[in-house]
Amino acid sequence: MEIKEIHSFDLETEQCKSIQYNLSKKVMLENAIHIESIKLLAGVDIAYYDIQGVEYGVCCVIVFDFRAKRVIEKTYSTGKVTMPYIPGYLAFRELPLIMEAVKKLSCTPDVFMFDGNGILHPRKMGIATHASFFLNKPCIGIAKSYLKIDDIIFIEPKNEENAFEDIIVNDEVYGRALRTHIHVKPIFVSCGNYIDLETASNITLRLITKESRLPIPVRLADLETRRLKRLLVSLRDEW
Repeated sequence: MEIKEIHSFDLETEQCKSIQYNLSKKVMLENAIHIESIKLLAGVDIAYYDIQGVEYGVCCVIVFDFRAKRVIEKTYSTGKVTMPYIPGYLAFRELPLIMEAVKKLSCTPDVFMFDGNGILHPRKMGIATHASFFLNKPCIGIAKSYLKIDDIIFIEPKNEENAFEDIIVNDEVYGRALRTHIHVKPIFVSCGNYIDLETASNITLRLITKESRLPIPVRLADLETRRLKRLLVSLRDEW
């Protein structure tokens, strides 16, 4: 799959902030695709590991047939992580590995779903939003925990399947706390780009099974990164 290289990654923090603000002005929370037209949807996740004091990352992309509900392709990339962890700038650490894994795909997903946030971010530039400008595809953020913005505390949805509460910051909806199963913690859905929140939520709910509170592609990407992380660490240990 082809991607668009919109900026480099040899950047200082102030340059990262400037890029985030500039890109946030170009976000379009409108549907670029109808939900019934979706054929392929990709789940994306990254795991980190340490070997002798050096930090590495492994990214997995799982392409899922939205209609047949089956995996049709998966790719991964791994390498050293050169940028340190800085809150609010996680995408700059993850995007190089994500783009490397995406380039290996033989198919072109219609939608990408990330284990992380979209506009539910202090500068509306979580990984799902930032990546969308490289991918030029609708993207959705699915986070397992809440990223607090401006000290806003999210409201717990009712303990009912598919119950939700929108997360509002400065009178603007940034995302949604969505409870996909009774007696299970909510997940946090936010638009990445080229999609609205209702559609992002509906897509997410169509991909929920009894096995997990997470949509299938994100859950599978998470499991695959964990598996590969264990494998890569064990291989290094044998050297």
